[in-house]
Amino acid sequence: MDFSDKRSVTRWIIIVVSFIIISLILWNTYVFFQIFKNEERLKMEILATAQKTLFNAGEDTPLDLPLKIFSSNSTIPIMVTENDSIINTINVDDEIINNEKKSTDFLYKLSTENQPVVIEYVPGKFQYLYYGNSSLLNKLKYYPVALLLIIFLFGGLVYNFYRSTKMATQNKLWAGMAKETAHQIGTPLSSLIGWLEIMKADNVDETTVSEIEKDIVRLQNITDRFSKIGSEPVLESKDIIAETEHSFEYLQSRFSKQVEFNFKAPKTPIMISINPALHSWTIENLVKNAIDAMRGRGKIVVSIEEDAKYVKIKISDSGKGIPKNQFKRIFEPGFTTKRRGWGLGLSLTKRIVEEYHKGKIKVLSSEVNKGTVMQVCFRKNMPV
Repeated sequence: MDFSDKRSVTRWIIIVVSFIIISLILWNTYVFFQIFKNEERLKMEILATAQKTLFNAGEDTPLDLPLKIFSSNSTIPIMVTENDSIINTINVDDEIINNEKKSTDFLYKLSTENQPVVIEYVPGKFQYLYYGNSSLLNKLKYYPVALLLIIFLFGGLVYNFYRSTKMATQNKLWAGMAKETAHQIGTPLSSLIGWLEIMKADNVDETTVSEIEKDIVRLQNITDRFSKIGSEPVLESKDIIAETEHSFEYLQSRFSKQVEFNFKAPKTPIMISINPALHSWTIENLVKNAIDAMRGRGKIVVSIEEDAKYVKIKISDSGKGIPKNQFKRIFEPGFTTKRRGWGLGLSLTKRIVEEYHKGKIKVLSSEVNKGTVMQVCFRKNMPV
């Protein structure tokens, strides 16, 4: 048995032991409740006997004990009835006593809590003593509920802690894998740059060399992106229009002519604090997702709008759309509707936009089989 198996067994032992302890606490609470309830029933039967003694008392009957029994009860509400009429009350608010409807309702409430004690004060004539639970008994009755709520809250905290710890471990693993990937790509990339220089020296066709050079620069950007995962990126004040258009044009040149690309933006620069490599990754992920949604055929529109404080980038497609109940789920790590894929693209995009660039990303609108509009929003750099 390895360390992880031992840790799993220990965790289950703790859970089982905790469940047993909780069960014992709840059972003991129930037992105490029944004991106190029986004691209160006995107390009411004694009080009923005192009521009968007072009713039949003569001139020589000692009344000290019956009166003391009555005065000793300060917590249990009581109503005594005869022929369906209330003839006496103890520990009941005047507001209830002086209102016929409230008195009737309160009497019904007492009857649901306990069976009345029958008082045969003379042969063939009866009174009924209705009583409720004392304040102590009510507190004890709700104690298990409060205990269960505390347990659920504690369980929720433990679950969130366990989940956040697990996610932090996974994030470290992904960051490590990303950095290692960047390192591994770096070696053949350096070799490719050397071969490119040889091709230039041999006067290979300029168009071919230019396209290869673009792809090498792209690989360098990808390496740069992966090396930044798990690290705090350096932000620069950049023109968001130029940076977005640069990524858009690269993607446009690499996809089929069956995809119609359109770019709309203001003519004047808009300065935003971003990391250019990571912003390029954002645009690339969103455009590629849009093209996947259209199955490689349709219309992509990337538009940039601004107001006094914010700039908004909208990526519209004519694809299959997103159901409304998945608007937030698509940004969760591992969620994907593709047959192949790890569901990391949009979760990484959300992290880049919101954690690194302090922006917001959301599904602005979507209609099944008609298309989707994604929106990224950034705060503009205010002029000094």
